[in-house]
Amino acid sequence: MELSHISQDYLLAVKDIKKAILKSRYQAAKHANKELLTLYYSVGGYISMHSREACWGSNAINTIASDDLVGLIDGCFNKFRQTVSDDFPLEAFFMVGFSHHIAILANVKQVDERLFYIRKCAEEFWSFRTLKYKLTEELYRKKGSIRQTNFEDTLRDEDFKQRALRSFKDEYLLDFINIEEPEEPDERVIENEIILNIKNFIMAFGSDFAFIGNQYHIEVDGHDYYIDLLFYSRKLRSLIAFELKRGAFRPEYTGKLNFYLSALDEYVKLPDENPSIGIVLCKSKSEKIVELSFRDTSKPMGVASFRTSKELPRMLREVLPDMEEIRRLL
Repeated sequence: MELSHISQDYLLAVKDIKKAILKSRYQAAKHANKELLTLYYSVGGYISMHSREACWGSNAINTIASDDLVGLIDGCFNKFRQTVSDDFPLEAFFMVGFSHHIAILANVKQVDERLFYIRKCAEEFWSFRTLKYKLTEELYRKKGSIRQTNFEDTLRDEDFKQRALRSFKDEYLLDFINIEEPEEPDERVIENEIILNIKNFIMAFGSDFAFIGNQYHIEVDGHDYYIDLLFYSRKLRSLIAFELKRGAFRPEYTGKLNFYLSALDEYVKLPDENPSIGIVLCKSKSEKIVELSFRDTSKPMGVASFRTSKELPRMLREVLPDMEEIRRLL
């Protein structure tokens, strides 16, 4: 059929057919996933109960597998047996993909930590790649909050203060940054790598962050100023300014960031939005220097560090996707 003769009705029909096919495939995959999870959940629970009440012993699964169920029983039942015995919530359990469960059970041993990742997968619809990233980053252990901020003195609303603390971490894994000379990368090089991989940067900070721009221009009394990275947090309803530093934290960074936040509140922030927040993202920091630098600041800000894949242990580097794979996905 020639392109010039394709009617609008035909295009709509093709679109509807495609939508119906994709929806059907999704429902089939969703149903198959639930059936598989139900099977493993039920069999795991059955074996777990009889191991406790009938004294089957800890090697029950291997014994069963060696009898009449060769090829049908495997180690996954043992892993799901752990899930059953830990009394995970069924609603969240069935919302998460089978491969997600296997990854969590293979990498996480503590009950609370496993529950944390399952709930996160269910609530935030994490892809398998996102889950692997969060596991590698050890999100659970860093979920407490960013440690060094001046929020206690600059944010009066207690609820907003706590939400702001939980929105940032003390250290970020920016494994997508590919720098030829990691010892002394230029800050603009780091910024460019982040822009090229903005989806991954947002994933590191949270799905509620929206990217506004890099080298964001602000004019104050005829003078031009540029913020490295500017985001908006829907959860906080605040502008978030990031200043990127290739080396250790320096005291002068807080004065500059304090000025930027004042300018954002003056010229960019909407009346119904919360105060702008600033984060200095640097390679390293002295806690005492950061503490003294914050003492006389008036705008909410914090300091966090980052590391790249080149700084990870070799075993962890091998499980992360390479740069070409990330760029292909983007």
